[in-house]
Amino acid sequence: MTELVIFYDGFCPLCVREMGHLRRIDKDNKLQLVDIQQPDFEQRYPHINRAEASSILLSQCPDGRLLRGLDSTHRAWSVVGKGWRTAWLRWPIIRWFADRAYLYFARNRYRISELLTGQARCEPCSRGDGCSLDTAAQGRSQDQ
Repeated sequence: MTELVIFYDGFCPLCVREMGHLRRIDKDNKLQLVDIQQPDFEQRYPHINRAEASSILLSQCPDGRLLRGLDSTHRAWSVVGKGWRTAWLRWPIIRWFADRAYLYFARNRYRISELLTGQARCEPCSRGDGCSLDTAAQGRSQDQ
């Protein structure tokens, strides 16, 4: 059963890399990873604003509640049993600084990705082929 749907930017190499890590450790298929850059995204998820999802990581809980930014990140890592990696980002005082740092990252993710990986955008995604992570996640969903 899906415990969290994550709406990520499939053009962002760092975002795709993090989703790949989550997918690999998600042995119980508790996460559904959705690339907001897919052409049919708005038809499949009309309740998610693509512009907002492009500016901040969004995730949806089974009860329909939306999480944003580092709350999404922490929940995702918690769902796969690794919440201790991100828990400190939600501690009082640190949370305020971490949220602002995250918003800076989100606004500048393509430039930061290029500095860290040498690639500003994912090649398969920017060619219009779609993100392989989303294809894998859809396949898992169809198998269930």
